[in-house]
Amino acid sequence: MPSRYAQWMYDWEHRLTSVDNNRVVRPLEWGVEWAREWPCGNGLNGNGVNGNGAVGHSEIAGEGARATLAHSTLAHTTLTDNPEEFFLDFNRRIVADSDRFYSYARPTDFRLERREVQVFSTREVPDPELEAKVKGTHADFLRFSSPVRTPYAENDLVNARWYPARGRRAIVLLPHWNADALAYGSLCRVLNLLGIAVLRMSMPYHDIRMPAETRRADYAVSANIGRTMNALRQGVIDARCCLDWLEERGYSQLGIVGTSLGSCYAFITAAHDARIRVAAFNHASTYVADVVWHGQSTRHIRQGMEAGITLETLRQAWLAVSPMAFFDKFSRWPRKSLIIYAKYDLTFLPELSRDVVAEFERHGLDHKVVVLPCGHYTMGETPYKFMDGWHLASFLRSGFEG
Repeated sequence: MPSRYAQWMYDWEHRLTSVDNNRVVRPLEWGVEWAREWPCGNGLNGNGVNGNGAVGHSEIAGEGARATLAHSTLAHTTLTDNPEEFFLDFNRRIVADSDRFYSYARPTDFRLERREVQVFSTREVPDPELEAKVKGTHADFLRFSSPVRTPYAENDLVNARWYPARGRRAIVLLPHWNADALAYGSLCRVLNLLGIAVLRMSMPYHDIRMPAETRRADYAVSANIGRTMNALRQGVIDARCCLDWLEERGYSQLGIVGTSLGSCYAFITAAHDARIRVAAFNHASTYVADVVWHGQSTRHIRQGMEAGITLETLRQAWLAVSPMAFFDKFSRWPRKSLIIYAKYDLTFLPELSRDVVAEFERHGLDHKVVVLPCGHYTMGETPYKFMDGWHLASFLRSGFEG
């Protein structure tokens, strides 16, 4: 039986999860059409150019055995013949050649845009006090065209709020799933006081990037296999583009921080980008499939797909967008890492976070582990949000100094 404290925490987690009552149950879709323009398969021609015209970085595109992938039997597979087999095979190929999958053409249209701050709440009834609090305030936002194209023009224009600081230290911050546009503002300002600049990136399908047909960031993680993979690939590539812009501005000490879904994006970004010297994962888990299958906040996704797919199949169908597949590549470069997880988490189950820690230890990686006495949602509540913020800020400060 859970202790009185544990039961109190679980009850609090349930109440916070129930606040969002506009989750939509959608049926399982394989979404094979999203894979047509991915590298490592059908969308890649023999010259290393994918269907939207993007060319990978020269050191990882179009040569040797990798180019052979473009001419493999996969390239001749009819996508709709057996979508399950297609995705399982494609994921194995991506993991083997993920530097190509997460490569991109550097944007040429970086610009800062000053505009009024908006909340972009995902709740059924937005908080009027929060809306009134930011009305009339303005901030600078980095905008550029994502190298990954989708059917949604608003999603393909990347947005990142800019919190500048003097010096050479900067991070890209990736929020949690369905975060509004104000989340993590206080943390960004604290980091500025420590001399760390922050680009707080709106992840695909979030806040200003959300398609008009949706009320939540449902297209970032959903019962559509291909779209979920494409969203994560886009998020990783967009984050790497943010690092490009920071380099152009003279920031040479770079890091990344991700929370919940953002921590998944952050890990895979760090596994494919040598420039990241410090990385903090605020909530950590192994496979995207396990979070969707067991997590409290993703029950509606499981409900829509469990009649047509098993957990093991889903795990393999999303292998190429799961941190567990990339520890060997994450280990290629020296960096300091922080893993924070919650003892009473009902969304990123603690046993999954412990598996992540075990992988860090198995690979001999430089890391620190913090376990907070709260849950997934309660980590954003007083006093736990201050504990979390202190650990993040102190780690980044010492990590950059080291």
